[in-house]
Amino acid sequence: QKIHLKNICLQYQLYLLLNSHFFCLLKNGMGLIILCAYVPKTEAGHCKWAEVLKDLEKIKTSKDIDVSLYTANTDEDEECQEPVMRCFFLETEVIIQECHIKNCSETQDVVNIWKNGNAGLENNKLNSTKSANCKECEEYEEKNFTEFIQSFVKVIQRDCK
Repeated sequence: QKIHLKNICLQYQLYLLLNSHFFCLLKNGMGLIILCAYVPKTEAGHCKWAEVLKDLEKIKTSKDIDVSLYTANTDEDEECQEPVMRCFFLETEVIIQECHIKNCSETQDVVNIWKNGNAGLENNKLNSTKSANCKECEEYEEKNFTEFIQSFVKVIQRDCK
């Protein structure tokens, strides 16, 4: 015996359909409704650090944060990109401590940077190898908060290309 399905698709707008955003309700002969959801395809230009960049923009003009931080070079070799990113996110912990001491208004933004950074780097952990040519975080020059943020943004933008 064949089960006949009635397919009723609820489509948002045409552009959503083109990006595979749509839901389908399937009803079989016994009245059972099945919901199918198609996940949107990721945009080719989407950067996994987009949220980090937004939060960096929020904190870059903070007057509450006055620390010197190890600041990796923005022109490190491609093979050192991941250790450089790890260094920036590690130094974010120092900013969090500073914010807790001074009770700065950007504390949550800094915590978000740290959380999103660790989540993004966690995905790379298994297939990452550190080159012997890469510096440890503490080997970089200490710079003020403003210079640190500028370099951090450059490194993330480079990784997003």
